[in-house]
Amino acid sequence: MTTTFTLTLTCPQRPGIVHAITRFLFQHKGDIVEHQQFDDAVRGQLYLRTAFQVDGDCTEDQLIDEFASTADEFGMSFTIRGNRVPRVLVMVSKQGHCLNDLVFRWRSGTLDGELAAVVSNHDDLRSMAEAAGLPFYRIPVTAENKPQAEAQLLKLVDDLDIDLVVLARYMQVLSDEACTALYGRAINIHHSFLPGFKGARPYQQAFQRGVKLVGATAHYVTPELDEGPIIEQEVIRIDHTYDERALATVGRDAEALALARAVRWHCQSRVLLNGHSTVVFR
Repeated sequence: MTTTFTLTLTCPQRPGIVHAITRFLFQHKGDIVEHQQFDDAVRGQLYLRTAFQVDGDCTEDQLIDEFASTADEFGMSFTIRGNRVPRVLVMVSKQGHCLNDLVFRWRSGTLDGELAAVVSNHDDLRSMAEAAGLPFYRIPVTAENKPQAEAQLLKLVDDLDIDLVVLARYMQVLSDEACTALYGRAINIHHSFLPGFKGARPYQQAFQRGVKLVGATAHYVTPELDEGPIIEQEVIRIDHTYDERALATVGRDAEALALARAVRWHCQSRVLLNGHSTVVFR
């Protein structure tokens, strides 16, 4: 039996790192199938992703335990993930374009993540979720019950063994506590007019200003609203013929594309946090 594992790591730059990794893989009869690295000269850090195959009954926990001494020697922060497909929980409100796109990619086998459930503060998208065979959980959120609602959400994340939470146009701001609990495993999508065009009807503001580019940003969720480490952005050029409705349509396309890429890359262990930014091994 052959199992594919993915090693990701970051550590201070110094000679011998790649040699130590390849020596470890050779000792475990690992066959490298993909390798990418980035030497950040500004921060003095190395970022690395290596996918490798191992024959036999070698387990994820075994590799993690046996790699620990190498990691300690070089001051590495690392993960090793096996074949298990990450489980994804999608959060929505009333707009369904991102959910619909994620469902299509999941069912066609191109998302590289398993959609496990849909959570919403409204019932509008219940039928879309249930038509896809996904459990739908409504968790209403008000100013008074927000702590209890978020506690229910985090319990659901634990109960369903969720690896990634995706805010697919979920129109509620998570508290600092929830953002901290989900750090590095929650992705949000929004239009890229921020911070220029804030508030309701950003596309009307964009139309009035005659913008020539419409875009979207997918980023990790942090307590700093809409300022988390960026994973992917999509930009579409438009012109003076686009009214507010056409701008919104293009914007939804950009949101769906950027979010799908971010989710796929995260599920493939291709995204490494780099301070307030990311390293993405495409």
